[in-house]
Amino acid sequence: MPSISPVELRHSLHQTPELMFEEYETTRLLNDALSALPGIIIHHPLPTGLVVEYKVNEGDYLLFRADIDALPMKEKTGISFASRNNFMHACGHDVHSSTMYGFVKYVVEEKINQNIIFLFQPGEEGGGGAQKVIDSGILEKFAISKAFALHVTDEYSAGTIASTSGVLFASSVEIDIKFIGKAAHIAFPDRGINAMTAMRKFLDKTDDIIAAYSEPVLFGCGKSYSGVVRNIIPAESVCECTLRTLSVKDLKGITDKFESELQQIQAEMGISYDLTIRAPYTEVVVDSSLYTLCSNALSKEFEIIDCGYKMTAEDFGLFSRKYPAYMFWLGTSLGEYYGLHTPQFLPDDSMIEKGIRAFSLILSAMMEQK
Repeated sequence: MPSISPVELRHSLHQTPELMFEEYETTRLLNDALSALPGIIIHHPLPTGLVVEYKVNEGDYLLFRADIDALPMKEKTGISFASRNNFMHACGHDVHSSTMYGFVKYVVEEKINQNIIFLFQPGEEGGGGAQKVIDSGILEKFAISKAFALHVTDEYSAGTIASTSGVLFASSVEIDIKFIGKAAHIAFPDRGINAMTAMRKFLDKTDDIIAAYSEPVLFGCGKSYSGVVRNIIPAESVCECTLRTLSVKDLKGITDKFESELQQIQAEMGISYDLTIRAPYTEVVVDSSLYTLCSNALSKEFEIIDCGYKMTAEDFGLFSRKYPAYMFWLGTSLGEYYGLHTPQFLPDDSMIEKGIRAFSLILSAMMEQK
């Protein structure tokens, strides 16, 4: 069976986006495309996603990762291969996956003399898929020495590579808090405990907590709700929040302060609360020597920008903790700017070839270093 092109695969993936850990059709499309390539072994350590093994010698392995899940939002691009459901590849994971497929194709066809693991990771969009891959034990079967990944963005023009030495992307945690009070008619406020007032007090206090930090911190409540009807004091209020810092250590310090404040509000008002702190995404750290080596290699064909740290979060952080790593933004803008996670975000198909070329230059640099 002849292999399909990376662009053809991208269009198929884009039409059938799936949410984290539900990427069954995505996995099937990737598996079918990769199965047409010789010289590789496809592993399925999790129900979705896959690991492709390319072994040609007894040396170490390089890990290249792409993410495969989509977002729960309606596409508004108007393209011929637009999403056929109510989800969308608004973070470019269709481009990441098809680029990785094209890179596998390049490695196989060129008979590259380097062992490589190509990871198509599920559950990047808040699901902690990297941890699940690590917990599966599949990566321990290979002597992986370094890890690499890219992320498309229209923040930078096409042909631009942006990265930095040290922290590239922030550590991040999702925090949900339910405040539980007591309902009462607003005419008799003394008979109730206003859960919304408790939530408001807490959110006001977080401003002071965040302002006290000298290191970069972002905290936001993107969703909150309370009450049932207008003339009843709300018995429950919920806020769904995100906290980002440049280290997991700072995340822990701030969340500890949040819980201390909740305990004080509980003592003052008589409310109770349920606090859920999901496992954090650790910061993405770019190895300094790899940053220099990869920047030099990529500068032969790409414009290189040292972008410093970004408060963006990325599940690649766990791999950068496990292995020396290099991750980079691949600029895609041809004049447009919509931003990631918007219903109009749509990198051009030509960016796939740029991603493949960037990976191939990195691969060559790693092999020349030996």
